[in-house]
Amino acid sequence: MRRDYLVAYDICEPGRLRKVFQIMRGFGDHLQYSVFRCALTDREKVQLLAKLSEAIHHGEDQVMLVDLGGVSPRSRRRFRTLGLPLTNTERSVLVF
Repeated sequence: MRRDYLVAYDICEPGRLRKVFQIMRGFGDHLQYSVFRCALTDREKVQLLAKLSEAIHHGEDQVMLVDLGGVSPRSRRRFRTLGLPLTNTERSVLVF
């Protein structure tokens, strides 16, 4: 059974930021710069956390995983936005 997760991250170094972004693209929908929505099985969640754990610096970076519950046809209604609407358009990270 899949569960919805909101994954947000704060990565201090540009190279690690790019790596985390690439990992996240393989697991979920890019919602905002450092925020993804992922519908994961237990196995996929373990795989994601293992990859992220290898990519980040545990003393400087932070990844937050929020369990939003089971995936259902109403899952999209869990998100409310002000201003621009929520879209699944593909964005790329710009690091200067």
